[in-house]
Amino acid sequence: MKKFWQTLSSYVWWTHARGSVHYDVMVTIILLFIFIAPFKIDFNDKPAERIPHPTGIVAYPDGERGLVFEVAASAVPSREPDAIKADLLRAIQPYAGNAELVRYEAVKNGGKVSLYRVWIHRR
Repeated sequence: MKKFWQTLSSYVWWTHARGSVHYDVMVTIILLFIFIAPFKIDFNDKPAERIPHPTGIVAYPDGERGLVFEVAASAVPSREPDAIKADLLRAIQPYAGNAELVRYEAVKNGGKVSLYRVWIHRR
């Protein structure tokens, strides 16, 4: 029994020489834990929740020379196409400056418009 406790103690204090059987066993146990633990143990980790911007407007590049803005539907009171375009420009103007609205599309969630995606080009 004393030999068992000595071996266990040597594992805890990592006293075995590199390349020995005990060293290989310790490394194997560590690797098994690293690769199997995420499937067997619930660490309660979740991706960070994306919090919408307080103004309801989010901007990101479109890959060309323009930007794409996502404007919350609550910032657009109108429902007619020409009025929607004017409202979108009015909402984006403080962030985009002097820009040209190329196109926009309504993004629906459950049949109701939740936001507008707007493509602009700066002048």
